[in-house]
Amino acid sequence: MLRLEKLEISQYDWRMTADIALEPGSATALIGPSGAGKSTLLAVIAGFLAPARGHVLWDGRDITALPPAERPVTLLFQDHNLFAHLTAAQNVGLGLRPDLRLDRAGWARVAGALGSVGLAGMDRRLPGQLSGGERQRVALARALLRDRPIMMLDEPFAALGPALRAEMLDLVARICAEQRATLLMVTHDPRDALRIAEQTVLVMDGAVAPPAATGPLLADPPPALRAYLG
Repeated sequence: MLRLEKLEISQYDWRMTADIALEPGSATALIGPSGAGKSTLLAVIAGFLAPARGHVLWDGRDITALPPAERPVTLLFQDHNLFAHLTAAQNVGLGLRPDLRLDRAGWARVAGALGSVGLAGMDRRLPGQLSGGERQRVALARALLRDRPIMMLDEPFAALGPALRAEMLDLVARICAEQRATLLMVTHDPRDALRIAEQTVLVMDGAVAPPAATGPLLADPPPALRAYLG
């Protein structure tokens, strides 16, 4: 279980609180207006920002003080964070070893990850030779190899067209189901939440609301969420 226990995040004069628990293997959408703190919340869970108070716990273990590399978390950003001078295979291989000193079995795992996201045979291509959707697939393949129990998405598919976006969301849902990973996904589009998240958390007005079932929540939203969705 991922638990945010009496968490308080402060930056300058901005403050946000969270006290929620997410079951292992669950898929949760984070929705709310721009600037509400959704990405900041992911950064705290990933260890890139420290909370002012409270704790981040995974399976009962307090991971609040752990550095990002030691946390059970993979975070996929919108800009995919690929290295332009490395091939697709090398970018994926970073998920196994940052120095890319992989043996034959390691490179076989890289090839398998690329194949699982539909990029078999593209291992030698540079990011500049790939489409936007293909670059996102490379980043997703790298996340797949990391095989961490918490997968977090910070609107990685926002720039993609509707068909490719839906395809990528379905791919994420499949991978998380296969790995039994806990998924947290920041989105501004309620259709994304309805597609792959059984529960949704509203982040608004300095607070992170408890998770609620996505379908009923979006069908009959509370006033604050209705105002945001229009």
